[in-house]
Amino acid sequence: SGSHILYRDRIYIIKDVILKLVEYGELNHTALVSFCGLNMPKHKPLIEDLETKELITRSLILVGKRAITIYKPSSKGIEFCKSILEPYEIMFPRVVSGFR
Repeated sequence: SGSHILYRDRIYIIKDVILKLVEYGELNHTALVSFCGLNMPKHKPLIEDLETKELITRSLILVGKRAITIYKPSSKGIEFCKSILEPYEIMFPRVVSGFR
């Protein structure tokens, strides 16, 4: 019996992150990771890479003594999603089943 964990290519993870931020406007780190089905330690470099490339923005808000990280999509990220990622997914749809 095989594993039921579906593999997602990096490009689809990037698209999912940007689209979730567009959908909600902004998300804290925990919500973003949760809504996109990501593993926090494993995908931290990917989130940081999106920020470095200015596809998403990060800000800190203070709630009492806690600093909460908030992510938002950037206009560059939204444009990248529309012009690159959406056409890519149309051309190369995700494999939904566990088989190729």
